[in-house]
Amino acid sequence: MCGICGQAFKRKPCNPEIIALMNQTMSHRGPDDSGFWLSDDAAVALAHRRLSVIDLTESGHQPMQYEEGVFTIVFNGEIYNYLDLKNELISRGRIFKSSSDTEVVLASYAEWGTDCLKRFNGMFAFGLYDSVKRIILLARDRAGEKPLFYYDRETGFSFASELKALMADRNVPRKLNPVALDCFLALGYVPGELCILEGIKKLPPAHALVHEVDTGKTRTWRYWSLPQYQGDMAINDPSKDASLIDQLESLLGDSVRRQLVADVPVGILLSGGIDSSLVTALAMRGPSKIKTFTVRFPGYRAYDETEHARLVANHFGADHVELEADASSVDLLPLLARQFDEPIIDSSMVPTYLVSKLVRQHCTVALGGDGGDELFGGYMHHSRLFWLQKKFGRIPLHVRSGIAQLAREFLPIGFKGRNWLQALDVDFKKGLPLIASYFDKINRHKLINREVLDWFEVSDAAEKIRNEGIGNEDDILQRVTRMDFNNYLPEDILVKVDRSSMVNSLEVRAPWLDYRIIEFAFGKVPSSMKASATQRKILPKKLAKKLMPGNFDIKRKQGFSIPLKSWLQTKDWGDFFRDVLLGSSNTIFNRTFVKALLEGQDRGRSNSERLFGLVMFCLWQKEYKVSF
Repeated sequence: MCGICGQAFKRKPCNPEIIALMNQTMSHRGPDDSGFWLSDDAAVALAHRRLSVIDLTESGHQPMQYEEGVFTIVFNGEIYNYLDLKNELISRGRIFKSSSDTEVVLASYAEWGTDCLKRFNGMFAFGLYDSVKRIILLARDRAGEKPLFYYDRETGFSFASELKALMADRNVPRKLNPVALDCFLALGYVPGELCILEGIKKLPPAHALVHEVDTGKTRTWRYWSLPQYQGDMAINDPSKDASLIDQLESLLGDSVRRQLVADVPVGILLSGGIDSSLVTALAMRGPSKIKTFTVRFPGYRAYDETEHARLVANHFGADHVELEADASSVDLLPLLARQFDEPIIDSSMVPTYLVSKLVRQHCTVALGGDGGDELFGGYMHHSRLFWLQKKFGRIPLHVRSGIAQLAREFLPIGFKGRNWLQALDVDFKKGLPLIASYFDKINRHKLINREVLDWFEVSDAAEKIRNEGIGNEDDILQRVTRMDFNNYLPEDILVKVDRSSMVNSLEVRAPWLDYRIIEFAFGKVPSSMKASATQRKILPKKLAKKLMPGNFDIKRKQGFSIPLKSWLQTKDWGDFFRDVLLGSSNTIFNRTFVKALLEGQDRGRSNSERLFGLVMFCLWQKEYKVSF
């Protein structure tokens, strides 16, 4: 795992000092080594921060070159099938000087061009300079595990793993993108290629980009898409269950085996839930004893998973380590706001950071359970949608729309059930309700201080962008899981994991996001084996029944969260939130509206996550001095 950045100019030379500054902002991503490369004509510069995981020798140093400098790369991530690719490339006459997967990426590009992207099984983001074609190729993995930002303007092109690296260049404007802000407030994250800063973009997952150095032209394309399911989604054929269970076991087992490969200590983040427990069960089939880690948060028994994790670890004979996190302080929030580049509304970044910090003391690489919910219908709203469709689907849409409108206008924000009542305003046959909305359009109008930012023309952009991403599948579970995979997973879950782990120089891998499992989940598994009105994650649970001990609690669903509601009742957290949101540092959010949110929270409404998001935005804006 590493940090990468680069620049290209067609009319002036690159400035090594700026590249050095960009690279230094990401030292946490690569504390083991750093490197810099400048083309002979000074038109292209690449830099790299290295966290040594595979090939710890000097031969793994980056930027790395191939074919006597024809190709130069900065690479972030892991290619899990690199040994298979390497053997194939050797059979084609390719020669290797290192044992790193980075050199395999270079050789693959030299052999197959951009078609090589479809051959990679891994998590990655890289920038590659082809000195013959005079192009820079950027690419990002299928699920979006590794980040990549870029800034493309008339005078030049720059890219980096983190937004803060681009902002190290004073020529990059720090101006808020109103459309991105609208999405952040509605969805809790900034989707797709949008970036919270005007003029900067993210390379979306499963996309590649080519920038022509001499002309300044840039084009992007999608190199992979989710497969379409061809069968009957509603079919329930018990005779096929065993085959699907066996296929999942085989695919996940092979993914775990590949992701355990490293030249540094590897562990497993074991929560005791189904996803991480199955990863543990399959990892223990290998020849080596694996360390598993569970973290408890003292004083909050409802969030303690150590008993469940201990059961799984003991059953499979893992070398289990139970860690105890220190009491979380509000002092952590400015650090996280600085690290996250783009603010997201997800307070579970706090425990994710604390877990990463503790686990890094024991290993450099850790396997987690991310991805299982998106692939196999594991979230509460997946089964609730079936229930909603069954209970209200036959009521005429105009009647349901009236109920939704009444909820929007007369129920206060944070009122329990308000979002679900608003969800009635949708055609269940082809639409998809926005259940996890933090601020709807009406409340976004109230929230923004119009004297600071007049964004009336874009204040419903979030709904439009989201609706454009809804698929045309007949099955509502297909639509919602695809939406979650394409949006919530890469823009919230994977951002949270990447930033929280990398600030601690810990590499976290996700065996469930092997692209073969993704294609299996969306292309071969019917909805009847994923979720129903009363069940979730049906297929993984069937595999768990086969592999887990008899007293394993297969119905338990514990989200990775913090007791934020309780913390806001303490003086430290409560005063901090009020100081940030009602003090002079907040100029964009209407204080009257924010005060009502705080008062509603005190009266028992569910506004803690909304308030967390606003606080993190204010801290981020202050840290990076972003103008409106």
